[in-house]
Amino acid sequence: MDILLIEDNLTITKALTYTFETNGLTVKTVNNLTDAYDLTLAHYKLILLDVSLPDGSGFDFYKDMLFNKNIPTIFLTAKSLEDDVVKGLNLGAVDYITKPFSTRVLLAKINKYIKKENVVKVKNITFDFDKMEVYNDGNLVNLTSLEIKILGLLFKSINKVVTRDYIINYIWDITGNDVNDNTLTVYLKRIREKLGVDLIKTVKGVGYRIDE
Repeated sequence: MDILLIEDNLTITKALTYTFETNGLTVKTVNNLTDAYDLTLAHYKLILLDVSLPDGSGFDFYKDMLFNKNIPTIFLTAKSLEDDVVKGLNLGAVDYITKPFSTRVLLAKINKYIKKENVVKVKNITFDFDKMEVYNDGNLVNLTSLEIKILGLLFKSINKVVTRDYIINYIWDITGNDVNDNTLTVYLKRIREKLGVDLIKTVKGVGYRIDE
């Protein structure tokens, strides 16, 4: 999925959904934070987040769920005071767009950020998010679908630790199967062996990290 739109204005939601889909982008929409908290945010390449929602603040949601997650986020809101703009950008959003806005400009910015995130290379390993394929010096690495998704979490958070709990919850969300620490250790061992490169660092007692 390309975009998650968290917006309670139905008119805006319908208009943006139409624009995105006619431009070849997939979009998931929710109109409140309660539903947004239940989503696995790593499934999305970019998030559009309103600030004033019926059940809370988009700023708080960002701090709770998106801080240091390396998912490009654009605040899309009627809150246009300078302090609000500065707050949103200081939290880590890639942009802050106030309503009313130009759909064409928004689409151009979204395409820039999504394109930027589509292919990531570290050392001799390349992760292509469009194809969901991994290459070692141009040669396809034979990973299972789940192994690719786990590795994708790490590639989306370059230079940042992805916790074991976060990965375990992600796997459970995809498979519906119970996963424990031992299962995750086995998955990471297999991925490392198939990559054949010392790429994934273990942060003892916390999780895993890929450094540029």
